[in-house]
Amino acid sequence: MDHFIYKNGELYAEDVRIAEIAEKVGTPFYVYSTATLERHFQVFDEALDGMEHLVCFAMKSLSNVAVLKLLGNRGAGIDVVSIGEYLRAKAAGVPGNRIVFSGVGKTREEMRIALEGDIRQFNVESEPEMEALSEVALSLGKIAPIAIRVNPDVDAKTHAKIATGKKENKFGIPISRAKEVYAHAATLKGLDVVGIDVHIGSQLTDLEPFRLAYRKVAELCETLRAEGHNIRRLDLGGGLGIPYTRSNEVPPLPSDLGQVIREEVGHLGCEVEIEPGRLIAGNAGLMVTEVIYVKSGEDRDFMIVDAAMNDLVRPSMYDAHHDIELVKEPQAGAEKQPYDIVGPICETGDTFAKAREMNKVAAGDLVAFRSAGAYGAVMASEYNSRPLIPEVLVNGDQFAVIRKRPTYEEMIARDIIPEWL
Repeated sequence: MDHFIYKNGELYAEDVRIAEIAEKVGTPFYVYSTATLERHFQVFDEALDGMEHLVCFAMKSLSNVAVLKLLGNRGAGIDVVSIGEYLRAKAAGVPGNRIVFSGVGKTREEMRIALEGDIRQFNVESEPEMEALSEVALSLGKIAPIAIRVNPDVDAKTHAKIATGKKENKFGIPISRAKEVYAHAATLKGLDVVGIDVHIGSQLTDLEPFRLAYRKVAELCETLRAEGHNIRRLDLGGGLGIPYTRSNEVPPLPSDLGQVIREEVGHLGCEVEIEPGRLIAGNAGLMVTEVIYVKSGEDRDFMIVDAAMNDLVRPSMYDAHHDIELVKEPQAGAEKQPYDIVGPICETGDTFAKAREMNKVAAGDLVAFRSAGAYGAVMASEYNSRPLIPEVLVNGDQFAVIRKRPTYEEMIARDIIPEWL
């Protein structure tokens, strides 16, 4: 569910008119719903009710500090994959004991900062990383808590670029080598091996891959305990998919995933961590843009909007679908026609949709891209020297800009001309 609905012929974010935000902030912009973010976190938390657990928001999906504070205030942990993300989480007031540090390429400097600032655990992904982390921890007089990420070789049946649990992917250690890697970790004096980590991909719409991966983790947990390892925590990753279209097909619910977790690992008595990102943030956000021109081509009409692939790269990068709606509610039975919906960037790839059936539009109309809260603003760039677009947070009948649009002068001022020029 989300809180973007039509009222009185206009699209609203909770109790705020989208058109009012556009008037005050300008287009394009991202807008997020507090009520939706809170609700989506809550349903994950409730899915594991009765089990010792922590829901860690995967902030790579949406890293604005205001959003992190909002979720942190509700008790969320945070899953980070860089020291920049770690520092954003700390800036949002999330304590280190609720921050999990994932990622395949942590540097020694990143390890040092996280250890000095406090960390719940590192999810380590290779033997060289384990050895480096142990050395850094000992140099600081600390012990680093770790879970070792295992690669279960399970096909998540998702987009190839966001599958992470097959043997050809770069993530984790082969589960077939887990016993020897855990044995090695136990000899490293700077580490405390607390658990097992697994994550198989993103935008999964079938629970069976989760079940297969968790079953392998359960078997590994029992094997490692028999070998003398004190496995007390399971990080089961995230990846549950969201509906990107308003069709009758509904992906599994967090409660469904929770039931799979209970059935496959509940008997182990471990604390469970999960790392949802997309399902918390995705349908909690829109990207709003304005039509610049409607252009007639040889065999199609183009809707040219002021947002571009640098603002929302998912359609270009993943062939991703976003439902696109007019901010002004169309009249019932109004005429529709197909448009190629494109941005101003000098790339044919700057195309959001082809032959999309839409109500007729004109220059100046506002258009909203749904399900844009996850992997939208975080993947944006300044390609074509286009400033990053604002992010706005709505709470009931109020809204605030939580990242402003930089001026062209601010953007250009970051470049430095050397003295010899």
